[in-house]
Amino acid sequence: MTMHRSFALECLRYLAIFAALAITLVPILWMASMAFKPIAEWTATGDQLTWWPRQPTLDNFRFIFGESSNELIVALDKTAAKPILASLLSAVFGTLIAMVFGTSAAYGLSRFGSGGNLPLALIQLRLFPPMAVMIPVMIMWAFFNMVDTWWGLALIYGIVTLPFAFWLMKTFFDDMPREIEDAARVEGCSRWRVFTKITLPMMRAPLASSALFVFILNWSDYLIGLLLTTREWVTIPVYMASLSSSMTGQLYGAKAALGLIAAVPPVIMGIAIQRHLVRGLTFGALKQ
Repeated sequence: MTMHRSFALECLRYLAIFAALAITLVPILWMASMAFKPIAEWTATGDQLTWWPRQPTLDNFRFIFGESSNELIVALDKTAAKPILASLLSAVFGTLIAMVFGTSAAYGLSRFGSGGNLPLALIQLRLFPPMAVMIPVMIMWAFFNMVDTWWGLALIYGIVTLPFAFWLMKTFFDDMPREIEDAARVEGCSRWRVFTKITLPMMRAPLASSALFVFILNWSDYLIGLLLTTREWVTIPVYMASLSSSMTGQLYGAKAALGLIAAVPPVIMGIAIQRHLVRGLTFGALKQ
């Protein structure tokens, strides 16, 4: 009886896993399929709508990079090249800003216990409604001529994601034993040398997982990019929202192609640091 019950629970667990995978992967597979469909297929309805493209084509990719399409005659104001560059620059430098200052603040607070209400003040950045925060930010960025610039976006991305970097890294620093640092201090190492030569190398896995999380937040942002860019440095989500036509409505094929391209950097980053991810996400889980 116990064996049958255990087998049934195991089957239910696998069914739950497959259901979760289906919910997660079906939209991604649909986007990938849509990206390679010609206009006649991604505008089809009813029985004509198919999961897989009957006549796969790269026209959607060519279209967003400025090459004209025989079936879709739409004049793009700009190609996808500049938005991709804008998203890369702002997300990468925003992640660097958040990780450098967040890691430094987290280490100082974890090891010295100072800072007063700093943890609460940082988390309050995420408690306010985004629009309530962005209105004064828009005025300030306009005063400093940082509207519609990639460095203006990178700076605000770094500020907005700083609380995530701080709290993630503080948890990791709290779980890290201090005995190794104390031993190095006894041997004559300065506090800075201990931090750069001992602590940070030991925190490679937590740093990698935290950086990936912060990068994804910056890379996928829409609201900040919409409010702080106008034309020159719009990001991928903002540019994607503008892909429409008076003849066909929303350009779903072009949007799917751009979405497929937008998925590449986080995937590459995840693959590059995959050996650190599991260790980083479970860092301190076995601490006694």
